[in-house]
Amino acid sequence: MVLKKIKMLSLPTLLVNNIVLFLIGVLGIVLNRKNVLILLMSLELMLLSVNVNFVVFSVYLDDLLGQMFALFVLTVAGSESAIGLAILVAYYKVRKSIAIENTQILRG
Repeated sequence: MVLKKIKMLSLPTLLVNNIVLFLIGVLGIVLNRKNVLILLMSLELMLLSVNVNFVVFSVYLDDLLGQMFALFVLTVAGSESAIGLAILVAYYKVRKSIAIENTQILRG
């Protein structure tokens, strides 16, 4: 059995990919102010790009701490998504719309 040599991506290539993913998430938040679901997806994309950054630097520096921190961030991001979607479903049941323009009514 012949093992093929796997070509590893360089650190600058991975960092550029992570920066592009993060900027796509920022653009999703900045350019879209009407749809809550797209805002949540953009926020998740930003968190995932940061997590990949943690893992890349963890592998590059040969340290396990970055991977553990990425696992904790993934846990917080998952709970944030679950709570955000639960609030969104409850809001939709009351208002029959998830448009952000209608959320101004919620201010006290």
